Amino acid sequence: MEAQFGGSALNQRTILNHPIGLFVLFFTEMWERFSYYGMRAILVLFLTSSLMDEGWAWSNEEALELYALYTGLVYLTPILGGFIADKFLGYRNATVLGALIMTLGHASMALETFTQSFFYVGLVMLIIGNGFFKPNISSIVGQLYKDGDKRKDGGYTIFYMGINAGAFLGILLCGYIGEKVGWHLGFGLAGIFMFLGMLQFWFGQKIFGAIGLPPKQLAAANTAKENQKLSGGFSKVELDRLLVIMVFSIFTIFFWWAFEQAGGSMTIFAKDFTQRTLVGDASVIFNVSNTIITLVPMVILTIVLYGLFRKMMGNFLLSNLFLGTSFVIIWGIVIWMINREFGEEATEIPASWFSVLNSLFIILLAPLFSKIWASRLNPSGPVKFAIGLILLGIGFAFLAFGAWGIPLGAEAASVSIIWLILAYLFHTMGELCVSPVGLSYVSKLAPLKLVGLMFGFWFVCSAVANYLGGKTGSYIDKISEEYGLSNFFLIFFAIPVLAGILMILIKPILIRKMHGIN
Repeated sequence: MEAQFGGSALNQRTILNHPIGLFVLFFTEMWERFSYYGMRAILVLFLTSSLMDEGWAWSNEEALELYALYTGLVYLTPILGGFIADKFLGYRNATVLGALIMTLGHASMALETFTQSFFYVGLVMLIIGNGFFKPNISSIVGQLYKDGDKRKDGGYTIFYMGINAGAFLGILLCGYIGEKVGWHLGFGLAGIFMFLGMLQFWFGQKIFGAIGLPPKQLAAANTAKENQKLSGGFSKVELDRLLVIMVFSIFTIFFWWAFEQAGGSMTIFAKDFTQRTLVGDASVIFNVSNTIITLVPMVILTIVLYGLFRKMMGNFLLSNLFLGTSFVIIWGIVIWMINREFGEEATEIPASWFSVLNSLFIILLAPLFSKIWASRLNPSGPVKFAIGLILLGIGFAFLAFGAWGIPLGAEAASVSIIWLILAYLFHTMGELCVSPVGLSYVSKLAPLKLVGLMFGFWFVCSAVANYLGGKTGSYIDKISEEYGLSNFFLIFFAIPVLAGILMILIKPILIRKMHGIN
């Protein structure tokens, strides 16, 4: 009987009708995103905090320019990491190497109190490590599914839940500890879980069989027919499909350029222009709500973890040990944080907390979107992209409306938190229409031997978007002084909506060049 999934015989076992190897990758990616988003959540806040608060007292413009450079380079290095994995290392070795380098990077940033050099060395190591990790773990996900398997889109959406579960916990816990205990502890916490995620993946990687092996080992594992497929030349169909990948990738520039304001100008908006101090009943209501939104995802993740342990019973004991240990630690930190907050008379919402909403909404909405993509209501790829861009623009329209009454050049205000909540809700719905779907299309449209490289190109476009987004965000003070904060956010409303309309117009061309991939 032919295996329904790629990988080992054990990988034919399923959770939610998907191979258990997907959930090994789910948790590995979860801890990597914990480290990335946990650090990103406090980067700008640390740089702009006063020396009295143990920050570096940089201006908003200076901090956002460094943020632009860092986030841009983080998404530029994957094209090199994807190429090296395709040609030499294989996806699995590259993933482990990237995780190790990032672990060392976080450790270096945690030592920034000794000298600023450690901080910059840490940033460089995170940039390099991400280049090896990011495109190659995504490549492994795609190869778990056979050609034509309709579950692949849903698989990437589940994988995307892992990304956002890690982002949720990283922002929540690193942000809380960084802002309320110490910045270097927030940076260091991110590295602990990256290290545990690396060990979990390393000791569990045999579940993938031949998937992700170095090219020489992969060639030995494949049949002669498969080898011919790997080494064959390009057809017109393949070239057309590569063109579609490039078009999708370029359109993501418009999406991520606006979306990545979350770690930059939207964080500044949360810190300086949003009412974050709560007392009395408002404080209690927030703490209860925060407890619920913290515990519910943790319970869901623990249930998924239990399901994985059951399916892997008696196999990969060390991998399960490190994964289980990481959950014990994270539960301890969560309980400590909740208990600490309920002991306070007043609550000041951390500015980084609002970024948690994106990940929370992903966790809540991803199953719904996954079901839609598997139903008759499933729209084509170009339509999904267009919807995502328009929803993103609507989110910024809410921010523009909320900022309408702030005077020109104001340095502080107390705008209701509802506008940030609505913005993150619509941004998240837009993200679910673009990011996991785009990852799935790259894996389906790219020839097998170029999957890593094309994922690299996808992330290069993200690099351009992140740099331009951070650079544009650095003008928040200048634009606000001359035109108002509301008009600053209207920029991020207009451009994604126009890009979405353009995507709808070119949809027939793209569908034709996909040659039956849908």
